[in-house]
Amino acid sequence: MNRTTDIMRFERFNTCLVGALLAASLSTPLMAGPGHDHDDAPQAPGTAASPRFEAVSDAFELVGILDGRHLTLYLDRAEDNSPVTNARLEVELGGTRLALSDEGDGVFEAELGTAPAHGVTAVTAMVTVGRESELLAGELDIHEEEHPVEASASWVSGPYATAAGIGIGSIALLVPMAWAARRLTTRNRTGDAK
Repeated sequence: MNRTTDIMRFERFNTCLVGALLAASLSTPLMAGPGHDHDDAPQAPGTAASPRFEAVSDAFELVGILDGRHLTLYLDRAEDNSPVTNARLEVELGGTRLALSDEGDGVFEAELGTAPAHGVTAVTAMVTVGRESELLAGELDIHEEEHPVEASASWVSGPYATAAGIGIGSIALLVPMAWAARRLTTRNRTGDAK
């Protein structure tokens, strides 16, 4: 082989190497810095969302969120989602009438004697506002998380896994290319010595 052919091969190799590096850098996902990510905040690994229920009628919407034995209720108008003020609310959870405290602006709270058991519990609510009253019904579904996620393994499925995969893939691509470049350079030097 002559020196011109070797130089042309080396230049093609360099062009391929630059192209591969450029492709790898463009395929890396961009990650927003703190305070710039506009997606919903991810749920912490190993935690579950608080159990909740929704009971809706033509006029009212009642949402209940359970935190241990503490139940917070939000009563809104169904048509525009505005809080229902000056309402009288009676709630039964699994056949037990709850003692509610009116926190104002359609928010009510109750402290349960015991935490509800796992499974589905019936919820009924009577809403009275002036002469208007309606019966709402819903279900509180409490279930154990089937496959809890270990906090120590959370990086495996997050954005770091993608970046790690790209980094490992890039190294796997660059090692043979560097070996080939070294071989071509050594061949060129050997050709010059002859």
